[in-house]
Amino acid sequence: MGLVFPFSAIVGQDEMKLALLIAAVDPSIGGVMVFGDRGTGKSTAVRALPGILPQISVVKGCAYHCDPAVVAPACAACPARAAGKEAKVPVPVVDLPLGATEDRVVGALDLERALSRGEKAFEPGLLARAHRGFLYVDEVNLLEDHLVDLLLDVAQTGENVVEREGVSVRHPARFVLVGSGNPEEGELRPQLLDRFGLSVEVRTPTDLATRIDVVRRRDAFDRDPVGETARYHKDDLKVRRRIEKGRAALVAGVAVPDAVLERAATLCLALGTDGLRGELTLLRAARALAALDGRPEATLEHLRTVAPLALRHRLRRNVLDETGSTTRVARAIAEVFAA
Repeated sequence: MGLVFPFSAIVGQDEMKLALLIAAVDPSIGGVMVFGDRGTGKSTAVRALPGILPQISVVKGCAYHCDPAVVAPACAACPARAAGKEAKVPVPVVDLPLGATEDRVVGALDLERALSRGEKAFEPGLLARAHRGFLYVDEVNLLEDHLVDLLLDVAQTGENVVEREGVSVRHPARFVLVGSGNPEEGELRPQLLDRFGLSVEVRTPTDLATRIDVVRRRDAFDRDPVGETARYHKDDLKVRRRIEKGRAALVAGVAVPDAVLERAATLCLALGTDGLRGELTLLRAARALAALDGRPEATLEHLRTVAPLALRHRLRRNVLDETGSTTRVARAIAEVFAA
């Protein structure tokens, strides 16, 4: 596997990087949707995640990355569990291509073993590979409907169930879903969009200095990937330690004062968001950001920072207000936080 562009070398897309860090600290937030222009670093940022994420302990030889610290088996196919063998591996970041078949996504009968040995064996798919990691879908708004339905089912249950061709398998499939797409090429189904905890809008940088910096860094990496990876290695390690400390802080407990929760609910009321998922996401994202910052409790400033990420994709369409969702959220934030 070749070297990937370092996460710390990405410039001009701070909001996207922040959303990915928040999701890395607290996967329960529900993933990240990235809308924006082509060539703005969406795929680059996602594929750089293994370089900044702490490695995970797995049962050696298990296709589902089962956690050896879990007493009860997470799957029924851990051949090394009894021997107690463990391994440290990078967090999986799996690409789900648009043209993928359902068999490739969920898994299917291992034809090679069936034909050569006459055995019925399951060949795990992309969902198995993504367990305890990230599943990335580029151009997710162009994904076929039956695959969207499949992702919705798995995202809700945390399990992948395959019953076909005489094979019956149930295995864990919990992952952070990251999608990207250009809204001009097609809308995302509301049911799937609602599953994303955070939404980011990325644009081509408009200031000259940033554009030059982006091009210079990309060109330097293409000419000397080994040298540029080494150059940003310490910066990536700092980000990794920040994530580790953030996760530990969440486990220890980060408080969310009533004043912060009340302001979150007020903001959602002002925007007319459906249901209570907006408030829950705001609470979790503010708490995760506070943990990243090493703070014992979430503040109104943390809430203000994460509000656009958590709410811009939850707004109802208003025929009397054709302004973009980002503008509407910014306007509501200004009014609510001025009160």
